[in-house]
Amino acid sequence: MHAELYTDGVEEITIGGSIVRVDLVSLSPTERDANNAPKRVFQQRLIFSVESFANSVEVMQKALQGLIDAGAVRRNQPSPPSQSHTISAERDPSGSPRSPNVSSNFR
Repeated sequence: MHAELYTDGVEEITIGGSIVRVDLVSLSPTERDANNAPKRVFQQRLIFSVESFANSVEVMQKALQGLIDAGAVRRNQPSPPSQSHTISAERDPSGSPRSPNVSSNFR
């Protein structure tokens, strides 16, 4: 059996010379921030050569485009810099409220 890893997102990408480090995070089931939202906690680091990172990004972009084309993902348009950025509960296409903890890439 192969080990699988779930992640809630990428916290940081660090480039040093020919190495790219991608820090993966998950939402803590027990730790909360000042707004009572789950804290993002470091889980694991992916380490790539620059070339393999570039290839991986290309593969992920193709997968994302497939999700967009299938209607599974709707991309947000960037807001103008003059507007403030606030998180609010939204409704998904079925009409049910969306949690503000959902990635903005999937609204």
